[in-house]
Amino acid sequence: MAIVSRGFSGRRSSRDAKLPPGQYLTNDFPVLSAGPTPHIPLDQWEFAISDGIKVLKRFDWKTFRDLPSENITVDLHCVTRWSKLGTSWEGVALDVLMADVRTEFSYAMFNSYGDYSTNVPLKDVLNHQAWIVFKYDDAELPPEHGGPARLLIPHLYLWKSAKWVRGLRLMSHDNAGFWESLGYHTYGDPWREQRYSGD
Repeated sequence: MAIVSRGFSGRRSSRDAKLPPGQYLTNDFPVLSAGPTPHIPLDQWEFAISDGIKVLKRFDWKTFRDLPSENITVDLHCVTRWSKLGTSWEGVALDVLMADVRTEFSYAMFNSYGDYSTNVPLKDVLNHQAWIVFKYDDAELPPEHGGPARLLIPHLYLWKSAKWVRGLRLMSHDNAGFWESLGYHTYGDPWREQRYSGD
């Protein structure tokens, strides 16, 4: 079950903001997790890209942080109905991490420290739509928000932006990740209210 930490203060008016259906604004950044918060030492962190048989690319913390990064300002939409607008991040685009990876596969399964996973069509993480982020509001990303690094796919519900990300596995067919196997929507578009399977 989800764990909600302090800092969740509830609803505010959404009259002046364009929000997906059923969402409300919050200034807080609620912490929801499917389990305990992992704490990963930087000298043990890695991000690997595999095709399910072999590792195609692997980054340790140093090689990851040596990659070109960018600042991103995006809105976040959680499936639990809160939205936070104008959040500021720094991270490495998936386009950079996937450079020189040739594949005919159409899907990716992102895996995290702590055994979380989520599935995403590959087209949704390329063309500057997704990043592995390591800073939030100009500070190192804290563990409760997915630090040292998390996936950020702002055009999908926030459960798709896996915390404590450790790699992706390319797939020829879509398979359910953690929440998707428990009845959440396989895609998760907030503008179409794709919260649960059947939506």
